[in-house]
Amino acid sequence: MRQRIATVCMALAAFTQLTPAAAQSWAPTKPVTIVVTVPPGSSTDMLARILAERLPATLGQPVVVTNRPGASGLIGAASVARAEADGHTLLLSPSTLLGAPHVLPKGAGGGVDVVRDLMPVVRTASSPVILLANPQLGVKTPQELVAYLKKHPGLPYASSGNGSPQHIAGQLFMKATGTQMTHVPYKGVMPAVVDTISGQIKLAVGALGGVGQYIDGGQLIAVAVAERQRSGLLPRVPTLSESGIPGVELNVFFPVFAPAGTPRAAVERLNREISQVMRAPDVKEKMRGAGVETSGSSVDEAVHAVRDEYAFYGRVVAEFGIKGE
Repeated sequence: MRQRIATVCMALAAFTQLTPAAAQSWAPTKPVTIVVTVPPGSSTDMLARILAERLPATLGQPVVVTNRPGASGLIGAASVARAEADGHTLLLSPSTLLGAPHVLPKGAGGGVDVVRDLMPVVRTASSPVILLANPQLGVKTPQELVAYLKKHPGLPYASSGNGSPQHIAGQLFMKATGTQMTHVPYKGVMPAVVDTISGQIKLAVGALGGVGQYIDGGQLIAVAVAERQRSGLLPRVPTLSESGIPGVELNVFFPVFAPAGTPRAAVERLNREISQVMRAPDVKEKMRGAGVETSGSSVDEAVHAVRDEYAFYGRVVAEFGIKGE
């Protein structure tokens, strides 16, 4: 792992010398393809299709979206890693991709190395991880949840699957509070949420995308967010840290990658144009409705975010002995 992180650090250092004029000099000479690691209809897919709509005006070439799900994103990542490193093929994925190599069997998805074989371009957006309770559980705050779990150890909690950020948040919560819950992995966020709404399971660790309406309608209680700071998407919901439960700080973010070896000027130009789209007020408003906060970033910030997330997954997967399904 140290060698992989060193590779990312070297890539970061290489970008520090690039001038804005050099970045501006690059332009695509053919259509740009964005490979998305999840099926159509997801928040990630929405981001990609917004980029496909907006980027041609500034890049001067069409932008095409191709969905290649499978192996927690590794199949799509492998296809981009093998593409020509010329700025015309990009990958857009949830940050869960960075946990896949730690959770899945070695060689899954074609053996792509998500650190060595891909170059981070930009961190487009993020979505908070949330503790969600069915109202029947009778808890509304983190403190009330901890008190309930002390009296009822082993309460089942749902997540979107083994090794997901939601699963990891549940494990970190138990460690921080000295409580015990039983993990029930689902195949995706929404199946877990549906069963939590129906009362088949009373507690879930989920993501905001697709559940905001159920929180607003009182069918789910947003107990807390697992963020360092309160989310702008849920400003009234406390963080676990401010509630006296430290060490449970993670979210899902959405990086764009290019194949390793893509020219620096291409990466910087793509970073700037994508960030500009993500910061547009109408884009921010549209994605807020999907539970996603768009922002954009510098290349340096994207590289650091990817490096830190990859290392974080490595630590917690090893600590809790998490294995893929």
